[in-house]
Amino acid sequence: MPQLSAEQLVQGQLDAYNAHDLEGFLTFFSDDVRLYRPPATTPVLSGKAEFGHFYASERFNVPTLRAEVVKRMVAGNKVIDQELIFGLGEEPRQVMVVFEIKAGLIHGMWSFAADQEQG
Repeated sequence: MPQLSAEQLVQGQLDAYNAHDLEGFLTFFSDDVRLYRPPATTPVLSGKAEFGHFYASERFNVPTLRAEVVKRMVAGNKVIDQELIFGLGEEPRQVMVVFEIKAGLIHGMWSFAADQEQG
């Protein structure tokens, strides 16, 4: 299989996420993938095993879970998605996710939740 571009990798993981296909989803990530939720500077998930367990038990078990890309930017080995996540509450959650690609796989993710307070 030819090496996928950064954008193709991110789209592939999104398609698998929306299909709740854990095995397919994990193929887009490196064995040492890290997920960060700033402002925390340490990863909330480290490694493919921990990553897979979280998505199996906290996401893909939600039948209505799906993500929709509002905007996407690509800059070299970085892809930034503005997404709406449906199924985790009554209203969709707005997030910004930065994906970092290394050696043909997603190596790092930084997930920024939008401030829901209006004011």
